[in-house]
Amino acid sequence: MKGKEKITILALETSCDETSVAIVQNGRCVISNKIASQIPLHKVYGGVVPEIASRKHVEVINPLIDEALKEANMGFEDMDAVAVAHGPGLVGALLVGVSTAKALAYGLSVPLIGVNHIDGHISANYIENRDLVPPFLCLVVSGGHTYLIMVKDYGKYKILGETRDDAAGEAYDKVARALGLEYPGGPIIDRLAKEGDSTAVHFPRVYMDDNPYDFSFSGLKTAVINHIHNLGQKGEVYNIKDIAASFQQAVIDVLVDKTMLAAQNNSISKIAIAGGVASNAGLRRLMKDRADALGIKLYYPSPIFCTDNAAMVGCAAYYNLLKDKISDLKLNAYPNLEL
Repeated sequence: MKGKEKITILALETSCDETSVAIVQNGRCVISNKIASQIPLHKVYGGVVPEIASRKHVEVINPLIDEALKEANMGFEDMDAVAVAHGPGLVGALLVGVSTAKALAYGLSVPLIGVNHIDGHISANYIENRDLVPPFLCLVVSGGHTYLIMVKDYGKYKILGETRDDAAGEAYDKVARALGLEYPGGPIIDRLAKEGDSTAVHFPRVYMDDNPYDFSFSGLKTAVINHIHNLGQKGEVYNIKDIAASFQQAVIDVLVDKTMLAAQNNSISKIAIAGGVASNAGLRRLMKDRADALGIKLYYPSPIFCTDNAAMVGCAAYYNLLKDKISDLKLNAYPNLEL
C-alpha cells in the first residue's frame, strides 16, 4: 500500500452528537464529507442526551455511508482502509462507529485504523492548509476539550496545558443556558457579542502560577451566572449582548494569552487552532491580530472542519497508516482516551 499513488480511506466519526462519514485520499484530499447533525434533537434538553445520541447514530450511519460513497462516485471496492474515532467521547456513541468500522474492515479485508478524536481535530488543519507541516503549536477548543499542544510530528504530541475543569465550549453552553439562549450556546453568544460592549462587565481571567498553560473556566462561568442572578434579584434589566460580549472577551483573552505565551517561550513560528470553538469569530480575530504582531503564521480550518467530522478522522488515519499504526478487530471505544 505504501507504493500506491492514491490511498483512499473511508472514515467514520460518532464521538458525540454528529454522525459523519467521509472519503479521504492521501490524507488531505476530501472526496466526500457527510454530516448528520443531532442539534434539533438535543436542543429541547439544553444539551446532549447520550442515549438519544447513540440511538440516532444507529439510525443514520448506514444511509450516510451510502451517501458518502455515492457523492464520491465510488464503491466499497475502492477503499484501501477504514478509519474510526474510538475516543474520547460518549461511550455509547463511539461504539456505533467502532462496531461499524470493524465490520466494514473485516468484510472488505482492509486495514482498520483507530483514531483519537483530538488527533482528528488537530489534523483538520492539514486539509485546507497544504503548507502546514509539523512542528507547530495547536490550541484545541471544543465543547468537551481545551488543550494547548505541541505538535512535534504527525500523530506525535506533547500536551503543554489543558483545562482543569470546564472546557471553553462547555462554559459557553452553560452561560447561554443562564441567559435563556438555545443550545448550542457558542454560535449564539458569538453572534450576540458582535453587537455588545465587551467592556461592560469585567469578568475574571484565570492564570495559574504552577502551570501557565493550563486553563480554568469554571470560575468565569460561575461569575457570569452570579452576575445574572444578582441583577435578577434586584429587578434590574440587563443587556444580554453586553454580557455575551464581556463573557466572550474573558474567554478569548485567556485562550490567546496562553497560546502566545507558549509560542514565545518555545520559539514557535506556526500556530493552529482546532475544535468547535475554533470557528468563533472573536477568537479568530484576536488570535490573528496577536500572531501578526509577533510574526507568527496562524492556521485554522473552515467552520465545517471545526465541528466533529469524519474528514479530519480520515486525515489523521492516513498519517497513522504511513507509520503502520494499524488497529486489530479488538479495537474498543474509550470515552477517556488520552492523546
